[in-house]
Amino acid sequence: MSHYSARRTSSGRPQTPASREGNQRDYATINQLICISNMENINAVMINDGIPQPQRLKKLNEIAIQQIRILTEVEGRKYLK
Repeated sequence: MSHYSARRTSSGRPQTPASREGNQRDYATINQLICISNMENINAVMINDGIPQPQRLKKLNEIAIQQIRILTEVEGRKYLK
């Protein structure tokens, strides 16, 4: 099973992100929220620069994958205080 909650729908099936009610951000992890916020800001800059939507989508996808990898790796590290 994925990292999503094992809540069940009224039919007894596990809820998936697409079947949940409300804003998807309500179910996102902190790393996902950070990535979403970053993607929104980068997208706004790209729109300002006149980059076409297909190019933005491709680049944003690459950046999002990289950011989630980095955030996940950092999360697993222990820091000295």
